[in-house]
Amino acid sequence: MECLAYRLGKSERIDSRKLINRLFAGGSSKSLSAYPLRVVYLVDQQSEGQMPASMMVSVSKRHFKHAVDRNRVKRQVREAYRKTKMTIVGSVPEGMAVAMAFIWMSDEHEASETVDAKMENLLQRVAERIKTKEGADDHL
Repeated sequence: MECLAYRLGKSERIDSRKLINRLFAGGSSKSLSAYPLRVVYLVDQQSEGQMPASMMVSVSKRHFKHAVDRNRVKRQVREAYRKTKMTIVGSVPEGMAVAMAFIWMSDEHEASETVDAKMENLLQRVAERIKTKEGADDHL
């Protein structure tokens, strides 16, 4: 059963255009950077059948002209998230869900170890912010 936690299934990917628009519209979404990655995240009420954490990856054509290069970076980011996602899943409060968009900001490829380290850094920082927000809501 534990090996299921390290999968990245379709239900954990963001495919709703409404959610993507809410994520990038500003307002209640927040962002953090750890070059070459940037994460934009939104914490909201969990709907029926929604996973506690969902993600998407964006690599601009401006940075990589060839699709093969963009796909390589997306694969690296998804793999780094898959390995370290338990950091964020464990910190999401009951009944809440976090949607995250990872944006690649560099014009160059990075080693997978670097991408893994930056992803872990970002997920830990997002988890801390979610926990402090939850603690602030308890005191009101």
